Amino acid sequence: MRALIMAGGAGSRLNRGEKPILSICGRPMIEYVVTAFQQAGCEPVVAASSRTPMTQNWCRANNISLCNTEGNGFIEDMVYAIHALEEENPIFITVSDIPGITPGIIKSILKSYGECNKEALSTWIPATMVRSCRGGMPYREPIEGIEACPVGINILRGDHIHKPQDEFALLLHEPCLALNVNTRDDLTFAETFLKNADLNES
Repeated sequence: MRALIMAGGAGSRLNRGEKPILSICGRPMIEYVVTAFQQAGCEPVVAASSRTPMTQNWCRANNISLCNTEGNGFIEDMVYAIHALEEENPIFITVSDIPGITPGIIKSILKSYGECNKEALSTWIPATMVRSCRGGMPYREPIEGIEACPVGINILRGDHIHKPQDEFALLLHEPCLALNVNTRDDLTFAETFLKNADLNES
């Protein structure tokens, strides 16, 4: 399965240049995401824009498939990329600022998708895990009776991208998925967490 990694935003809240290539423990943040999907057996494709030229350069230097989008917003760029890729199969759609993602988590998401008999899947974690990392997230929804927050990892059918898709909400109790880096405090927490983490689990 392809994994479309969205990396076209300016990352203005961090004010540290292009967020996807921000260094965390000596590695560009996007490298954690790309490597995890590769090790899970997926084909990563990075969706970048004119706002992220250095990210594009990093992809070219590392032989990572690249799709140039127009930088009009997450949803707009996602739809544009799916059309440009002529993707008609299920595809991962993921943010590029979750360096705690692991191959094992990706495989578990794929397994759940295969078993749920739904067109689409969204991934969630308990809101308490998000609060413990970075003070909360604006959007919450009850999943399996637990207040949960979206992680930013989804599976959608490319051939139905313009239609509402019947979605399975997957709740995972994975603290590393709370490492969504948007502020300098998030970055500090992520660096501390990742120094002690094993992200190469199978």
